[in-house]
Amino acid sequence: MWDDAFPSFLIGLREGLEAGLIVSILVATLVRSGQKARLPQVWTGVLAAIALALSFGAVLTFTAANLSGTAQEAFGGTLSLIAVAFVTAMVFWMRRSARNLSSEIREKVTAALGLGAGMLVLTSFLAVGREGLETSLFLWTTARSAGEATGPAIGAGVGLVLAAGLCWGLYRRVLKINLTRFFTYTGMVLIVIAAGVLSYGLRDLQEGGVLPGAHAYAFDLSGSLDAGSWYATLVQGVFNLTVTMTWVQVVAYLLYLGVVMTLFVRGMRTTAPKPAPAATPVVAAESEPQAVAAEPETELPPRQRPPRWLVPTALVAVPAVLAGVVIAVSGGKPAAAGTVSVSESRTECGKGFGTPQPGQQTFQMHNTGSKTSEVYLVNPATNAVYGEIEGLAPGTTRPLTATIGGGDLAWRCVPTGGDAVTSAAVHVSGGQQVAAVLPVSEDDLKAPLDQYRAYVDAGLATLLTETQKLQADLHGGDLNAAKTDWLTAHLQYSSLGAAYGTFADFDKKINGRADGLPDGVQDQGFSGFHRLEYGLWHGQGAADLSPVADQLVSDVDGLGKAFPTQDFDPTDLPLRTHEILENTLQFELTGDTDEGSGSNLATAQANLAGTRELLTVLQPLIQARSPQLLDTVNGDVQRLTDLLNAAHHADGGWTPVEQLDGPTRAQLNGATGQLLEDLAPIPDLLEIRKSA
Repeated sequence: MWDDAFPSFLIGLREGLEAGLIVSILVATLVRSGQKARLPQVWTGVLAAIALALSFGAVLTFTAANLSGTAQEAFGGTLSLIAVAFVTAMVFWMRRSARNLSSEIREKVTAALGLGAGMLVLTSFLAVGREGLETSLFLWTTARSAGEATGPAIGAGVGLVLAAGLCWGLYRRVLKINLTRFFTYTGMVLIVIAAGVLSYGLRDLQEGGVLPGAHAYAFDLSGSLDAGSWYATLVQGVFNLTVTMTWVQVVAYLLYLGVVMTLFVRGMRTTAPKPAPAATPVVAAESEPQAVAAEPETELPPRQRPPRWLVPTALVAVPAVLAGVVIAVSGGKPAAAGTVSVSESRTECGKGFGTPQPGQQTFQMHNTGSKTSEVYLVNPATNAVYGEIEGLAPGTTRPLTATIGGGDLAWRCVPTGGDAVTSAAVHVSGGQQVAAVLPVSEDDLKAPLDQYRAYVDAGLATLLTETQKLQADLHGGDLNAAKTDWLTAHLQYSSLGAAYGTFADFDKKINGRADGLPDGVQDQGFSGFHRLEYGLWHGQGAADLSPVADQLVSDVDGLGKAFPTQDFDPTDLPLRTHEILENTLQFELTGDTDEGSGSNLATAQANLAGTRELLTVLQPLIQARSPQLLDTVNGDVQRLTDLLNAAHHADGGWTPVEQLDGPTRAQLNGATGQLLEDLAPIPDLLEIRKSA
């Protein structure tokens, strides 16, 4: 994280100091001219510029998040190039304009004073807005290249705070800084950082399919250098240089650095002051506006001036030599971890994987193949999974962290649309027993799915019989019997909760709610169980409700005939163990679905019965992977069952949710929430993995 903070710190310091100096000069000019009453106009423009910069950053983030993976690479690469252009222009402009910045701003303020408040607001907005937009773009690019936002955000924040402190010190005349030299030397460092951003941006464009040469590597040091080591991480975080780079990246990096740095250093000489030192940008104190004098710049005699090529060469050569020394001293890539190849080729999958040391290790997984792949660290004998990465695009590298125990380990590469390949196994000695995920295949879920489909088929047959009985009650005019049979039928349907996703439009017809309908409970589209509930408990007659019951029977019959042919995704089974009770907590235990019967707790019990049935068919798979989890969940189910049973009266009635006392309601919600929390790992535990 901290290695990613330095570039952002530098840009925050540079841009913050530029913007701060401009604001200070604006304020000092108004104070000097006796126009302190117009300071709010300056702050209005400044705040508007800050808002624009924040909005720009939000737009970049939102736009990238809603693009496909390939489009994100192309979008990010394009913006990286724009950021490099902005930074390059900024360092040259500030080197050239630093000495005259104060007088230029004063002239603009003086002109704006004669044109009204709007012009002064616009002047401050434009002066600060450019810095803000540059900062937002560069920080977004830096965060994207780092793969995380914390380090860059902290670095930028520290830089901006330090810049604000320096500007305050200059304004109050407690500091004297040679700003020309400051902007010159930080500009040189920024050029080096921008060269790395350019290289990273071009790599993004290659991965996005915009530029060719994505697999034409100038060098690949992953076999001898650990991409996850501290020195590789530091170099990548600061300079965006990686252990594997394409020819396009390398040529662009060296060309940009050589040309831009040479022009920048040459400009330092041609713009050096001759006879007398010029003043630094003027920052006046409020009480007594005076210039902050710059330290004199002295030009070396011709015979002492170093060659122009020396500085850019040193900036490239010195870090390279230091990196070589560090690598030599550290012994290159450690055996415990390193960069591992991912590929559809049997000879490439797992290349670079040596016998790791026990304990937590981070491997840099680099896709050297031509297809997006999944990769798993497995025990080849049992298929137990110790770590995994999904969707690793060609040419990209992502870290995989796993805890290594004793036993055999191998890498399994699963390319999209291809067959899985497994690397040669290594044996780790001395490690402790480590928990692993036993993968689940579609075949493993076939038997539970068949059992549950049979349960739903039988339940739908029972439901048809019960709704026909309700229909007969209404046609016979027996509203009391209809109320009793309505509850029986509705609870039967509620116990089939895991199949809702396959019921398609039938669920809305059979159990839809009035929420969202234009006319609410009076809407013609309101049908099914809840429509009958509303009518039965709001005094509507049998003649009015009989057509609704007829339609309900027709829909239930249609569902029973359609269900055997409907697709039931096997991955829905583990998901529904959690989702059924999520709906229970959201709708039933809040009373939101009550249309007068007060039977929400009965429905909650039926939902719980559906969840229990799911756990029964999935029990062998869960037991083999986490027996302690199953014990915990069964205890939670029993606790919630006991609480619901307490609300069930001897005469068959149920206490309405809104009539529960506070402690009882809190217990119900707490028990349901605890059960949901303990059920949450099941979808991941039983996720279908291609390594199986």
